[in-house]
Amino acid sequence: MFPTLQVGPLALQVPGLVLLAGLWMGLTLSERRARRRGENAGDLYNLVFIALIAGIIGARLSYAITYPSAFAANPLSLLSINPGLFDPFSGILIGISAAVIYIYRKQLPFWSTLDAFTPLFAVLAIAQGIAHFASGSAFGSPTDLPWGIDLWGAVRHPTQIYEILLATIILLAVYLIDKSQLGQTSGFTFLSFIALSAAARLFSEAFRGDSALIGNGFRSAQIISWLMLAACLALLGRRIQQDRSREKTFQRN
Repeated sequence: MFPTLQVGPLALQVPGLVLLAGLWMGLTLSERRARRRGENAGDLYNLVFIALIAGIIGARLSYAITYPSAFAANPLSLLSINPGLFDPFSGILIGISAAVIYIYRKQLPFWSTLDAFTPLFAVLAIAQGIAHFASGSAFGSPTDLPWGIDLWGAVRHPTQIYEILLATIILLAVYLIDKSQLGQTSGFTFLSFIALSAAARLFSEAFRGDSALIGNGFRSAQIISWLMLAACLALLGRRIQQDRSREKTFQRN
């Protein structure tokens, strides 16, 4: 594991660098897809920029409100880039809210916009797996399998590598779906990505050693994944039905 990269006096956070690289690569793929489909790539960049800024500011302010003592002695630490001083859940919610407001104000087509961002989401999923591997987080449960890795005092399932491989397969699958006839139905590409990601998490979570458990040992991430998979499959069926209904109406006219 290599959580930091020492460059002279600077200690750079490798997970953060990987995620930034994933953001750039994913945006590049989304931009190419948008141009190929005759869509405005500038709206994609603006939406991501607004969501990122809102998410970062929201995550820091939420953490400061929850733990004011962390900044009482030195208020300038509010400007620190220390990832431990952010509330990621609040940041994600605020970033998504800002993105939805931008989509509404710009009157962008909701499902088509999500389809345009799917390459970005898929690449970020790969980058997240690499970041987990670099930091040693999202580690696996102990195993005696020959491909286990020595981590945190035990030989464990390489769940980070499972995550990277599954995310790469999903990226390829989403690309093929988007190029197919099904990909012409707005929302199908994005919902397929979410459904495949939920199924992948169901698999990889079974080998995790840091799972949050609820009730009688149920893994909370798997419960959420089951719900997401069911919702996505229902929405996929609905999107296909709506698309077929529009085609029939068009043919009658």
